[in-house]
Amino acid sequence: MSYQGMMAETVLIKGHEGDMIDAYLARPLGGGPHGGVVLIHHMPGWDDASKEMARKLAYNGFVTISPNLHFREGKATPQENSASIREKGGMPDVRTMGDVGGAMAYLRTLPYLNGKVGLIGFCSGGRQTYLGACTLEGVNAAVDCWGGGVTQGNDQLTPAMPAWPVDFTDGLNCPLLGLFGNDDPRPSPADVDETEEALKKHGKDYEFHRYDGAGHGFFAVDRPSYNVEAAVDGWEKVLAFFGKNLG
Repeated sequence: MSYQGMMAETVLIKGHEGDMIDAYLARPLGGGPHGGVVLIHHMPGWDDASKEMARKLAYNGFVTISPNLHFREGKATPQENSASIREKGGMPDVRTMGDVGGAMAYLRTLPYLNGKVGLIGFCSGGRQTYLGACTLEGVNAAVDCWGGGVTQGNDQLTPAMPAWPVDFTDGLNCPLLGLFGNDDPRPSPADVDETEEALKKHGKDYEFHRYDGAGHGFFAVDRPSYNVEAAVDGWEKVLAFFGKNLG
């Protein structure tokens, strides 16, 4: 890609059951058409770090939208919204998939999109990416970044999250990239092994990369968990993967 500039703004989109929610849209200027990405934010919420990653993807040629999955909480900060969600037992999967599906549909209305849309998510967003890739129509590629709760591990099911995403693996119809730290307790290496076993069992197109010395959230430049070697290599793999599968 020859860099031509970038634009980013907050837009309103139709989410689950037609609810109007905020979303952060970052897109490259010039050239195109471009592939699209829905960025599913982590549990700390629709924060500056998530928006920065959306801009990174846009800089590298992908129209990226990050819906505010905590919009309905109505608190003053992403942290307060996240705390409110935790108190209620987590993000309801049905609602989250409705919001992600709405973001995908919004991208496909844009005249500069090439029609292809991928998903990427971090932490809880990684879990939701796996679930979306297995249950939503029209996903062309998916990247699970250290998604906890894809398998049971030490977690329990809740009314909001009533099933393990790994149980829907047979429905995966797109290539999947997974990035994991070997020092991460959630997902642990054993959790990642269980997910990989399911992908192999169902004959799915996937690639997993695991990093020694990296824990949870190793892309996060604003946290002690940041691991420069793993993050640089991981981002290279994400961009190459989306470049191959989204065009």
